Amino acid sequence: MDILFPRLTGGLVNALNAKMFSFPGISPVPIKIINQSRLQKAMMFELSMARAESELRGGVVASWDECLVVASKRQRRHFDARIPQKLEQVDILVADHAARNLIAMLNSVQAQRPTAVLEHAPLIPGLGWVASGNGDFAIGSTLIEVKHTERNFGAGDFRQILMYWLLRYARAVENDNAIWADVLLLNPRRNGALLINFDHLSRSASASSNRVELVELLRHAVGQDFDRR
Repeated sequence: MDILFPRLTGGLVNALNAKMFSFPGISPVPIKIINQSRLQKAMMFELSMARAESELRGGVVASWDECLVVASKRQRRHFDARIPQKLEQVDILVADHAARNLIAMLNSVQAQRPTAVLEHAPLIPGLGWVASGNGDFAIGSTLIEVKHTERNFGAGDFRQILMYWLLRYARAVENDNAIWADVLLLNPRRNGALLINFDHLSRSASASSNRVELVELLRHAVGQDFDRR
């Protein structure tokens, strides 16, 4: 990532975060209530993601116990995850607030693009030893990534979305598929959002403004063959 995006420094990160905005009618999750929960923060907000995803898909909404099963399965990928046996009322209160915020944010975005369909877990193609994976959401040509951080978006967040975009573009070169033009970063915990054009971000963060050169740099770093999953 340092080879691909050497200019993704603190100055650029601060300049990007200066363009953050909030959604009207949405309140941040109170830090006082968050601190009352004994859950790991990652588990708590994974729980809120599971709940929001269930509601956004329509149909029968998953119970909190069912959401805990989904969140626990995802968190078990992390070596330091602590899986709770049950949820306390304050855990549900925090997770529900964050889920409500995310749903309201996504509904607001979709209302501005009524013909576009909200896509869950868009595919991120693999390349070489980089495995394929999934993003959070996408709508039209916009990737949507959710971060429940207590601070502004960090360099690691921008590296992640740049890698997602580059992997998607590298696959699109082969099969002529559409690529994402923008990314919308959402923070339901703080009611913060940031919309960035990928070309602008790539030119600002990389040593090259040429997409093909970036793809070749990536191929050189991780190998030539796509993960076909």
